[in-house]
Amino acid sequence: MNKITLALILIFVFTLDCFSHNDAHNEFRNSAISGGIGLGTVLAAVTSWERNKSVLLAFLHGIFSWLYVLYFVLTRKPNERR
Repeated sequence: MNKITLALILIFVFTLDCFSHNDAHNEFRNSAISGGIGLGTVLAAVTSWERNKSVLLAFLHGIFSWLYVLYFVLTRKPNERR
């Protein structure tokens, strides 16, 4: 699977959640989303830590979440591919 295809799949999955919200009041979903951190944040922080071993960079990349995940996928080094 090439990098562009993987990046497009990640973008599609991310936008699918953004545009699939229902207008009905779902208290459980609202409280779960507002009370925690997202998958993109966790994924970005973990990949940043594995590459850089820096808490400050992991925190910064966690803020940018999906943008850093896409950057990481597009710029992976050969030894990071398993």
